[in-house]
Amino acid sequence: MKKTAVRNLRLCTKECLCLFVCPTGAADTENSIIDAEKCTGCGRCVEACASSAIYLVPAEYPPQQKHDDDVLSAMNTFVTSKLEAEHTASALPDRFARALERSNRIMAEDLLRESGYMLPQSRNAKKFLKEHAEKGNERAEKLLKMIKANE
Repeated sequence: MKKTAVRNLRLCTKECLCLFVCPTGAADTENSIIDAEKCTGCGRCVEACASSAIYLVPAEYPPQQKHDDDVLSAMNTFVTSKLEAEHTASALPDRFARALERSNRIMAEDLLRESGYMLPQSRNAKKFLKEHAEKGNERAEKLLKMIKANE
């Protein structure tokens, strides 16, 4: 299975060891991306990254798994509460609030990813991105154009 490296910009501390170990030059800190066309999926950058901001993802994801309506409802309720907590924490002034904000975002992301609910190429992800793009979120609009749904 072909994999490619991706960087989580929120975790990246710009120590840039990935630049020195990448055999193809795919790691680029100028624009903070890893060039998927150049990446061979060797994983050297993942091992070298001091902030654990780089990880390997499959080039193609499996189809979305089916969930019962009650499972989806519970998951949506939980994720919504985490997002509300993140927004509340973002309005607070100190470092503890930043940590709380980040913790809630990571928990929501982990829940969606681990449950297989928010695979990048799923219908659910496309719906989520459409909702945010309609609200004027430019990043969601860009992702919507880049990611093709597989179901």
